[in-house]
Amino acid sequence: MVEIRPLQVEVDREEDGRILASIPELPGVMAYGDSEETAVRKVKSIALQVLADMIESGEDVPEPLKALFAA
Repeated sequence: MVEIRPLQVEVDREEDGRILASIPELPGVMAYGDSEETAVRKVKSIALQVLADMIESGEDVPEPLKALFAA
């Protein structure tokens, strides 16, 4: 059995009140929302798209997910 640690989502409030969600293991993957729920939902969607592109192009995926894609 393989244990997979999920990707961590960090949430911060900007000075203008917007909520910023990001995923440290995927640099540049971030999204704004007017609520924490919205920002997290958006950043998860972006992360899935980025991961799919990484897999398709043969790039290394973040450490927590390598076990899923090991040959």
